[in-house]
Amino acid sequence: MPTQETDHISYQRSFYVEGGNFNYAGTVSTSIKSILKQMDLPNDVVRKSALVSYESEINIVSYARKGVIKLSIYSDIIQIEAIDEGPGIPNIELAMQEGYSTATQQIREMGFGAGMGLYNIKSFSDKFDISSEVGKGTYLKMIINKFSSR
Repeated sequence: MPTQETDHISYQRSFYVEGGNFNYAGTVSTSIKSILKQMDLPNDVVRKSALVSYESEINIVSYARKGVIKLSIYSDIIQIEAIDEGPGIPNIELAMQEGYSTATQQIREMGFGAGMGLYNIKSFSDKFDISSEVGKGTYLKMIINKFSSR
């Protein structure tokens, strides 16, 4: 959410993410990182934005049928939203715990599914919101402040 009602979006883009397609996993977060670097944003802002978008992208690829990651840049914040059509999360509190994972053996063999995704997303966001409905999907909203580092 923008910090002021009059704050306008200076840049916005949506990226489609195909569930199960590990060949392209990481391309959205790489694009977001490139966009933010071209805007000459501080390195810590670029790093945090790339990390939360990467973890969100991997979660969509690993668990959902499909999803979209939306990048919105305001004067003082970066907003990244991840919306997926997947199984949903039955217990958000449990899923937010460091190391908790429902990854299959196949996902783990590819080097994913360590249970750090949602934990890292929350840790590296200046503001984080999550909602999920079982059988429908999950919505994440991450806010990164553009000018204050943690």
